[in-house]
Amino acid sequence: MITPEIIARINELARKQREGTLTEPEKDEQAKLRRLYIDHVKGQVKAALDDAVKRSHPEDCGCGCHHRH
Repeated sequence: MITPEIIARINELARKQREGTLTEPEKDEQAKLRRLYIDHVKGQVKAALDDAVKRSHPEDCGCGCHHRH
């Protein structure tokens, strides 16, 4: 879960990067936090799209959207 503290840390590291004062351990932390954030957003988008497909089509609509490989 992305907390306000994680967002604040991402922003703090971004400011340090712009200033050119980011250390190697901070670069590693920044990469991990960014990946965490991106994965969280992708999960939310996927859940929203999956929910939209389920609501907009009946199971027997015949369009193939419910067929998963």
